[in-house]
Amino acid sequence: MSKVAFIGLGNMGGGMAANLAKAGHEVRAFDLSQDALDRAAGRGATAAADAAEACAEAEAVITMLPAGKHVADVCRKTVFTAAPKTAILIDCSTIDVETARTLGNEAAFAGFTMVDAPVSGGIAAAEGGTLTFMVGGSAEGFERARPFLEQMGKAVIHAGEPGAGQAAKICNNMLLGATMIATCETFALAQKLGLNLQTFYDISSKASGQSWSMTSYCPVPGVGPETPADRGYEGGFAAALMLKDLKLAKEAAETSGAYTPMGGEAEELYERFVQRGGGTKDFSGIIKMIDDSWVPPERK
Repeated sequence: MSKVAFIGLGNMGGGMAANLAKAGHEVRAFDLSQDALDRAAGRGATAAADAAEACAEAEAVITMLPAGKHVADVCRKTVFTAAPKTAILIDCSTIDVETARTLGNEAAFAGFTMVDAPVSGGIAAAEGGTLTFMVGGSAEGFERARPFLEQMGKAVIHAGEPGAGQAAKICNNMLLGATMIATCETFALAQKLGLNLQTFYDISSKASGQSWSMTSYCPVPGVGPETPADRGYEGGFAAALMLKDLKLAKEAAETSGAYTPMGGEAEELYERFVQRGGGTKDFSGIIKMIDDSWVPPERK
C-alpha cells in the first residue's frame, strides 16, 4: 500500500482519511485542530507535526479544506515544495473553478500532476466510504488518483480537464439547493391544504414531482427514510456550506455569462436562513424559515 498525506480533517476529511487507513495505506494526517488530529490518530492515521511532515515521501497528497484560499495557501507554501514530484496531488475541497484551474497549472509548472476531485454525499457517506467524486484533470491524473478515490467512494467520475470537477460540483449543488427549497415549499403548502404528509410523499415520490430531495432527503420528520429532519436538522450538510456552494455557483454564472435565476434565488434564501442563525443546521432545515408557522409532524 501507499504513503498518503491527508491535510484537512474536518467532518468530511476525518472519515475519508480513516477509510484510507482502513484500506491499508500509511496515512500521515495534519490539521490545525489538535482534536481532529487526535481523532485521526485513533482511527489508524499517524498525526504529523505540520503539513510538510505529512507530505514527506508521500505517494499521494490529499487536501480537504474549507475554501480556495486555504487550498492555494497550503499548496504554494508547503505541498509544492515538500512533496515528492512523483506524488499525485488530489484536492477534494469544494472551491471556485478559477482557483482550481490556476492551481492545476501551477502544479504542472512545479512538476506535479494534480486533479480537483470534490465530493458529493455528506458526512455519512464520508464515514461509510460511499462518496461520489467528480474529477477534473488529465486522463493520466485521473487514472493515478482513481485507486485512492475508489477506497473512499462508490463512484469516481472523470468530469474533464482541470477545474471540471469543481464545475460539476457547484452545478450539482445549485440544483440540490434549489430543489430542496421547492420541496420544502411544497410540503408547507400540502400541510396548509390539509393533506396527510406521508400520503403526499407516497404520491409525489412516485409521480412527476419526484426528486432526491423528496425521496432520499425528505425535509419532513417521520416521512420517508431517516434524515437530519428526524434529528432536529442536526448532523447533516450545514446550511452555511450550502450557501458557500451557491455563492460559488453565482460567481461562476456571472463569470461565464450564464442566466441562473433559480440558483440566485436559492442563494438569497439560504443567505437569509444563515443570517437568522440556521448556518449550523442541515440545509433542509430551511423549511422552518420558508413557513414560520411550520409545525412538523412527529415520527410515529
